[in-house]
Amino acid sequence: MTVGAFLGKQTTEESVGVGVIRAHLERSLGALERAVRDSTILLTLENIANVISERLRAGNKLLIVGNGGSAADAQHVAAEIVGRYKRERPACAAIALTTDSSVLTAISNDYGFERVFVRQIEGLGVRGDVLLALSTSGRSPNILAALRAARTRGLVTIGFTGARGEAMGADCDHLLIAPSDETPIIQQIHLAVAHGICDALEQSLMN
Repeated sequence: MTVGAFLGKQTTEESVGVGVIRAHLERSLGALERAVRDSTILLTLENIANVISERLRAGNKLLIVGNGGSAADAQHVAAEIVGRYKRERPACAAIALTTDSSVLTAISNDYGFERVFVRQIEGLGVRGDVLLALSTSGRSPNILAALRAARTRGLVTIGFTGARGEAMGADCDHLLIAPSDETPIIQQIHLAVAHGICDALEQSLMN
């Protein structure tokens, strides 16, 4: 293969890659724009931010659950709230129930994976706390079981899901439905709105 042929092949491959990336960014942008223009979504986010702020100010805690990429988002959001997002302010109580490998494996082994979050909610959750449940599909059995357990114990239940997860709302006091049915884009919207909630929370705590 000549140098020219090699460079030509490399350029073609790079162009294909760039096209795929551009298409993904365009779909992401489209979903974010739909969220920004949707008054129902914005009102839901305002209500969610207000209830989390109110409960944290009252000395309660935020428990966060999710599977896979949503588990990573749960850990991310907990870190922003316990530490800080942008501003120096009092620390708040948030726990991602997705991070303790001993707890996760013990519960899954002894009770089954469907109860991996339920058992932690039973041990850590008290009336007035908030459960934030992340599920792109809205159908994950362990997430739905967690929401039901939280309601039984008097926690405020908040769900983040995608366009096909509306049924999850049966177990939620507040439900955010990201305007996409594509898992990665749903997750991107979930994290973006979570950052917005963290920003609103910090402003509230500084007042």
